[in-house]
Amino acid sequence: MKKILTSLVMVSSCMFAMEYYSKIEPINTYNIKAATSGKIVFVNNKLEASDVKNKIIVKIDSRVNKIDLEQSKIKLKSLEDILTIENSTLESYKKISSKSKFDKDNQKIKILNIESSISDLKTKIETLKDTIAKKTLTVKNSYIYDIGVEFGDYVNPGTLLYTAMDLSQGKLEIYIPIDKASQIKTKTIYLDDKKTDIKISKIYTVADSKHISSYKCEIILPNPKTFSKLTKIEFK
Repeated sequence: MKKILTSLVMVSSCMFAMEYYSKIEPINTYNIKAATSGKIVFVNNKLEASDVKNKIIVKIDSRVNKIDLEQSKIKLKSLEDILTIENSTLESYKKISSKSKFDKDNQKIKILNIESSISDLKTKIETLKDTIAKKTLTVKNSYIYDIGVEFGDYVNPGTLLYTAMDLSQGKLEIYIPIDKASQIKTKTIYLDDKKTDIKISKIYTVADSKHISSYKCEIILPNPKTFSKLTKIEFK
């Protein structure tokens, strides 16, 4: 009788070891942070807690950047015109025998300085374009979980603007004993006592930093109906 009870306990322990619980989470969660500093001039708060497609969530003031960009373009055009003239002058110097090597070298130096200024200005213009683009944050297709700023706030690079989620798939994460990893890979997955065709997406074959005797296991769920639901996971 004692042997039978011992065997039952061992079987029960093995079964329990193959049963886990996890919440269904979005496949990806994105914390969108400010890339530049500035004042918040637009926040679409009504989009919080909703699915969003191709809509602006937050705008950071870019008025000064746009003025700087337009002025820089005007300056670039002027420098390019000046460069054309100075190159023409150098060509004329080459045809005039009275012009010394010193004069010609000075003209070349003037041209090189202008070319350097043009190069710097082109870099500035592209940087301004990039900065302006980063000050308007548009969501293409995500669930907006939370918006962390208000109209009139001043933000610095790294300030959290909003949190977005990809709800196209779900994810279950569990921690399995290292010695069970190879065995679990061959098992059928049951979710809330229902047999599924779902397979393990990945097993991280390095022990978790907190669960030091376990591997993290990830299961991807296609088109889940609900999220944050506690789900029983069994491997049979």
